[in-house]
Amino acid sequence: MKAESGHIVFKGKFKWKDLKGSFEEVLKAFLQETDQVPDEEDMFQMFLRLNMMDLEKNRKPEGFNRRGRLRLVFPNSPDKKEMYIRSETKTAEVVRVTEKLSRMLKKEGIAHTVEWDRLEHLQQQT
Repeated sequence: MKAESGHIVFKGKFKWKDLKGSFEEVLKAFLQETDQVPDEEDMFQMFLRLNMMDLEKNRKPEGFNRRGRLRLVFPNSPDKKEMYIRSETKTAEVVRVTEKLSRMLKKEGIAHTVEWDRLEHLQQQT
């Protein structure tokens, strides 16, 4: 299977601060799986700290929305809380990374569903 985007949609009474305990591991896994680990540890710590500051205040984190093969995005969406992995083209890598992060979140007890290629569908509606 290939996808351009893999969406992890949080369920129930999810609050952004629920990610505090697992976010570092999720961010590291995303960066490692996509070969985007910063060369300097200080850069990783900066990305982590900025995101953790948001989570501690129960705000949507930034994610890793830098130029690269894949991005980890937390969209502004009033109707649901989610994160997604995005590529410029359909690829099996999006599926693999999304499924890995989903397993990590399930292990931490964070309820969610996984959806595919919702960005494409949203673009067609506008």
